[in-house]
Amino acid sequence: MRIVVAITGASGGTYALHLLSELKKKEIEIYAILTEYGEKIMKHETGKLKYEIEEMVDELYSEKNMKSPLASGSFKYDAMVIVPCSLKTLASIANGIAINLVSRTAICCLKEGRKLIVVPRETPLDLISLENMVKLKKAGAVILPAMPAFYHKPEKIDDLIYYIVGKILDLLGIKNSLYKRWGENDV
Repeated sequence: MRIVVAITGASGGTYALHLLSELKKKEIEIYAILTEYGEKIMKHETGKLKYEIEEMVDELYSEKNMKSPLASGSFKYDAMVIVPCSLKTLASIANGIAINLVSRTAICCLKEGRKLIVVPRETPLDLISLENMVKLKKAGAVILPAMPAFYHKPEKIDDLIYYIVGKILDLLGIKNSLYKRWGENDV
């Protein structure tokens, strides 16, 4: 399996780190895109530097690298996850504007009929962003806001993070036991 993971300039880079770690454990081929602000926010929130992310993936591309194979629909991969997804990135994809490698790859993903999972991390949401999410959903994307549940009785922050990462893996068809699904608890 080959997955593209894009990390953009929104809060929540820890979701991306945990996802990359899980994908690597499953020996999945990972192609990643790191935006300039994704890198800055990742460093601020987690202390992780670009080279540490580079060690977790097979290939890491800058958002400016439009010569990357990811910029073409002919590059074969199974799915793309944008985590976290900034509202700027979401808007550019929803409106078909390839402003960088992330939006270009996502647009190619949709046009080729591949799975696109978008993980916005913003609150509250304005009408324009909600309308952009609807556009993406209509185009075939999965919108998975970083909204953890509490029915599994999380005890630490990682439990909340793994809930979202587990949901992403579920959507990718990758078996995991990162969180207890509804019905697995005495609810």
